[in-house]
Amino acid sequence: MSPGEIARVQRRTVRVLSAGQVLGGLAFGATVSLGAVLAAEISGDEAFSGLAAAAVTLGTAVFAVPLASFARRRGRRVSLATGMALALVGVILVVGAAGAASFPLLLLAFGLVGAGQAVNLQTRFAAADLASDTTRGRDLSIVVWATTVGAVLGPNLTGPGEVLGQFVGMPPLTGPYLITAGAQLAGILVYLVALRPDPLLLAQRVVAFASRSSGARAIVKPDAPTAARFAVFAIAAAHGVMVSVMAMTPVHLMHQGATLTVIGLTISLHIAGMYALSPVFGVLADRIGRIPVILLGQVLLAASLVTASLGQDATAAVTVGLILLGLGWSATTVAGSALLTEASSEQQRTRRQGFSDLVMSLVGAAGAILAGFVLAWIGYGGLALVVGVAVVATVVLAPFGRIPAQTVPADG
Repeated sequence: MSPGEIARVQRRTVRVLSAGQVLGGLAFGATVSLGAVLAAEISGDEAFSGLAAAAVTLGTAVFAVPLASFARRRGRRVSLATGMALALVGVILVVGAAGAASFPLLLLAFGLVGAGQAVNLQTRFAAADLASDTTRGRDLSIVVWATTVGAVLGPNLTGPGEVLGQFVGMPPLTGPYLITAGAQLAGILVYLVALRPDPLLLAQRVVAFASRSSGARAIVKPDAPTAARFAVFAIAAAHGVMVSVMAMTPVHLMHQGATLTVIGLTISLHIAGMYALSPVFGVLADRIGRIPVILLGQVLLAASLVTASLGQDATAAVTVGLILLGLGWSATTVAGSALLTEASSEQQRTRRQGFSDLVMSLVGAAGAILAGFVLAWIGYGGLALVVGVAVVATVVLAPFGRIPAQTVPADG
């Protein structure tokens, strides 16, 4: 295929993936927003309410590598649709668990829902399969940005969903899952029907016939394992910092006497920081390079931690810190994902992408758990400074993220 033909397929791919992300985010937002409530209701103990989110995170980690391996064999189209189908089964089981008042079944169901989140993570890499060096960051970031739409709308559909559930006789608190199931089903159809040609399979064919393809140079990449390892580390470290501080912020603000409205606004602004400006960071990564934008992300994360630590007694300062936290995560994740893709040969790419999502999820889960102990030990300001070690480590290791200049042979 010519570069122009590949570019046309890539533009269509980004549009389809963005639509899938909206539907996936819609389903995920509606599901998780009621997870803690359902867990407390069915278990009979509010202490177990956090296990719903933990089960989703664990499910995301469990499915990350298998879905990436499946994509390698069958393509993104089938892999993404399969992940969403597993999440759909999870949604159905959530309703069944509520009807049967079975807490173990509920946790299993949320674990399957985590497959949908694994799909959301994998989608950003699918946007980079056919991208060139000049558009990889932008294309990837557009798909990341699309998550915002569903993530914001999803929790707001709980009211209408509950009314709909009561109308059809569903168990209490499960009505919104009708909307979730509909969004998941629509997402499966979008991927199966519209994601043609499959971007990963097409990229594999271009690489296989590189000697005959004038468009191959944009896709064929020499392997740079050291740079790839740094990208995995940077993404996971930023995610661990973000989750650790974000998870403890509502608890800290409640101790400071903040209302639920203020806490909700703070978290909403944080989420906006995570996704709303991702296209800006994507364009910057394409223009000035992946490492500079990763370092920009570390500057934003450091500013966030210092602001949250020094201003821990002021709600406004904590809110500013959370916004900066989201921006730093966004810059690092977008640029790091682009770096990981182009630092990996076609043969290694999906395996490393799945491994990156696995590490990212596990670090986030560990960060959320350990942050509670650190908060109880040295407080919110101390927590912000402790997780800053990950920021320093990323900056120190940044020179390892450079991809050595190599010439790609004509035969790939």
